[in-house]
Amino acid sequence: MDPVQFTRRLVDIESVTGNEAQVGEVLAAELAGQGYATQKMPVEAGRFNVYATWPGETRPEIVFSTHMDTVPPFIPSSEDAENIYGRGSCDAKGIIAAQVAAAAKLRTEGLHTGLLFLVGEERDSLGAQVANRQAPGSRFLINGEPTENRVALASKGALRVNLTARGRMAHSAYPELGDSANDKLVESLHRLRCMPLPADPEIGATTMNIGILEGGRATNVISDRATAQLLYRLVGPAQELRRQIVEMVGALAEVEFVLEIPCVRLRAPAGLPTMVAAFTTDIPALSNWGQPVLLGPGSIHVAHTEGEYISKRQLGEAIELYCALARRLHAES
Repeated sequence: MDPVQFTRRLVDIESVTGNEAQVGEVLAAELAGQGYATQKMPVEAGRFNVYATWPGETRPEIVFSTHMDTVPPFIPSSEDAENIYGRGSCDAKGIIAAQVAAAAKLRTEGLHTGLLFLVGEERDSLGAQVANRQAPGSRFLINGEPTENRVALASKGALRVNLTARGRMAHSAYPELGDSANDKLVESLHRLRCMPLPADPEIGATTMNIGILEGGRATNVISDRATAQLLYRLVGPAQELRRQIVEMVGALAEVEFVLEIPCVRLRAPAGLPTMVAAFTTDIPALSNWGQPVLLGPGSIHVAHTEGEYISKRQLGEAIELYCALARRLHAES
């Protein structure tokens, strides 16, 4: 299998979260063709994870894993002498190709690893949650995300927060007759932007992004409803942060916490270059799959952009790194 061409083949299949079935079918067929015992692990209607082991290896010691879904929009593949471009090239279809290639190389040495490819990482880690209930008892999970081939010391968590402000409509010429939901939401956001956020000396600072704002009926109508969707990147437990958010917003808006993914500190084998991942991964939802290590080719700085790409050099280096890491972990067992 040519990892460059396999990456492009996967990128050319649209698999925005919720629509992963076709890429899952291609992966399942490829792995079955390589001799793996391949399982389509149902997640919900029309969606499934792909799990593959070498026949007879029902409890692999080491499992490679990453996700099949991408963020929108679909961008087909292209390449030049140095890079592969397209949606999912680094996040995470190039990683899939590197892991499949590494597993094939290790197999020639008699080291049989599992392969677990998941749906839903870009939204809610639903595929990982389902997989966690079916863990085979592996000792190590090598999870792939774009870390530029550096091992992550930690991965920040995430807290998604929805704010809903309510008011009363009126003619904008007579604002005293209404109650502006937009004004309430703006003041809520101002308070939250001014609120000090936790920091960790090793992981860094908690950050907040105002992702989506909606409100109002027309420029000449006092707004009766306004909403905002926020995302905090966590560096520790969220309980105190939740309390502060509710206290700061007060009666201005309703606060709803819609998703929390914890911050995790990770294993970093000595002697390898390291980094801190400011993004979240499936790792917190895969606690039953063994001790996690986070490593993969590509840069998170170009993931989710119109110019997403993965370096062919890093793709090749990742195959060797995955093999070396698997050998090292196997020797520790």
